[in-house]
Amino acid sequence: MPGHHTSLQRLTQGLREVGPALFHGVPQPHEELLALVWGPRFDREHALGLAAHQPEQAARTLPALLSAADYFDTMAAEGQRRLRRLILRHGRLAKQA
Repeated sequence: MPGHHTSLQRLTQGLREVGPALFHGVPQPHEELLALVWGPRFDREHALGLAAHQPEQAARTLPALLSAADYFDTMAAEGQRRLRRLILRHGRLAKQA
């Protein structure tokens, strides 16, 4: 389904854009990101806690983060699993670099 692939790319691009600010100083950013998407619904409370640690970036990161959360919640279970696999793979590659 090409539409789902494009939507997943848009979601991951949004997370890549805000990730550096959101996860700045976080020892395990991939694990934090996985915590946000581990369940069937995006963990907004955890995301707000992460954003609270970077208040100077919150105006930029929160809208993108909440948009990603809304999109994630509408994804089919397979799309959510695919996103988790992508995060795990990226985390493994980052550790090897």
